[in-house]
Amino acid sequence: MAIHQDAAAGDRSAGLEDSTGPRDGAGLKDTVVRPLSAAGAATAQLASGLNTALLALLVLLWLAVTAVTSLVGVGLLMAPALLRALHALAGRERERLGRWGPEVVAPAPSPTRLQPALVDPTTRRELCWLVRHATLGFLLGLLGVILPISAVRDTAFPLYWKFVPRDVTATSVGYGNAHSWPDALAVAMLGVGWILIILGLGPGMARLQSRPGRLLLAVGSDTDLSLRVAELTATRAAALDAHATELRRIERSLHDGTQNRIVSVTVLLGAARRMVARDPAGADELLERAQSAAEQALAELRTVSRSILPPVLADRGLAGALSGLAVNCAVPCRIDVDVPERCAASVEATAYFVVAEALTNIAKHSGAEQATVMARSRGGRLLLTVEDDGRGCADEDGGSGLTGIRRRIAAHDGTLSLASPPGGPTTLKVDLPCGA
Repeated sequence: MAIHQDAAAGDRSAGLEDSTGPRDGAGLKDTVVRPLSAAGAATAQLASGLNTALLALLVLLWLAVTAVTSLVGVGLLMAPALLRALHALAGRERERLGRWGPEVVAPAPSPTRLQPALVDPTTRRELCWLVRHATLGFLLGLLGVILPISAVRDTAFPLYWKFVPRDVTATSVGYGNAHSWPDALAVAMLGVGWILIILGLGPGMARLQSRPGRLLLAVGSDTDLSLRVAELTATRAAALDAHATELRRIERSLHDGTQNRIVSVTVLLGAARRMVARDPAGADELLERAQSAAEQALAELRTVSRSILPPVLADRGLAGALSGLAVNCAVPCRIDVDVPERCAASVEATAYFVVAEALTNIAKHSGAEQATVMARSRGGRLLLTVEDDGRGCADEDGGSGLTGIRRRIAAHDGTLSLASPPGGPTTLKVDLPCGA
C-alpha cells in the first residue's frame, strides 16, 4: 500500500513539475525576453527618428531664414524649393513610421507654390509636425542614442577603470572620479540604472516620438479621400486584370501544349491497336511514341502547375525558392534574404514570380555580369531589390515583362520603382504587404 502511495505521490510531483515547467519558461520569456526585445526595437526606432529629426531641424531653420528674407522678397524665391523639401521629408517620415508600425496613409499631393500652400490643410499639418519633430522628436531621438551608449560605458567601467587617467570623469553624467573598486562598482550601478531606464521608458519614448507623425501626417478628416478611393479602384481593376491574364496564360498552356500531346497519345494508341495483329513491330514503335508523348504531356502539366504556385515555396520557403532561381540564372546571382517569418502564400508567390521575371530579363536583355537579389521583412512589409550591372535603359513599355510585374504587385496594393540609367546599373525595388 505504501508503495502505491509513493508512486502516486511521485506521479503527482512529476505532473506538478510538468505543469509548472512551461509556465516558468513562459514567465521567463515575459519577464526578460519581451522587455529586452521591446527596448531594443524602441532604441532602433528612436535612432531612426533622430535621422528625420535632424533633417526636420534643418528644414525648420530653412523655414525661419525664408520667413525673415521674405520681408525683402528674397525668401519668396526659396518658397517652392522649401515646400518640396517639406513634402519630401514628410513622405520619408511616413515611410519610416510604416516600417515600425501600421502604414501611414499619405493624403493627396500638396502644392509647391506659396499661395495655394498657405490654404492647403495638408501643408499646415506638415508644418505643425515639422516643429514638433524638430524639437521634441530630436530630443527623444538624441536620448535614444545617448542612453545605450551611457549604459554600455558605465556598466563596463569596472573592466577598464584602472586605465582611465585620474583627471578624467568616470561617469557618463560628467562628474566623479573612480580611484578604487568601490567607486568603479558605483559607476557600474549607474550603468544598471541607465539600462532600467531604457527598459522602462524606451518603448514609451518611441511612441511619443512617433505620435505627431501618426496624428498629423496621415489622411485627416478634412482631407478629400477621392484620390485614395480612385487608387484603390485602380488597384482592384489591376488585380482582376492580373487574375484574368493568369487564367488566359494557363488556358493557353493547357490548350496549345498539354491537350495536343494527349490527343497525339490517343491517336497513336488507336493506330497501335489496329496494327498489333498484322504488324507487331510497327505497333511497338507507335506505343513507344505514345509513351514519349504521354511523358511530355505530364512534364508540361507539372510546369503549368508549378507556374500557378511553385511547390518549392511550401517546401523550402522564400529564401530557398529564391536561391533556386539564382542557381538556374544564366547570370551569376547573389542572394541576400532576411525574412524571419513567413508571409502570406500569395505574397511569397508574387515575390517569387517577380524575381523570376526580373532575372529572366537580366539574362536576356541586360548584358550584365553580376546580379543581386535582396529580400527584407520590415514592419509588416516585404521589400525586394533586384540589381544588375548591365547596360541599363530598361523600358517598361518595351515588352520586357515589367508591365506584368507591376500588375502582380498592384494586385497586393504594393509599389514598384525602377531606376535604369544608360550604362547601368538597373535597380528594381518592390514593396509588398506581408499579410495581403
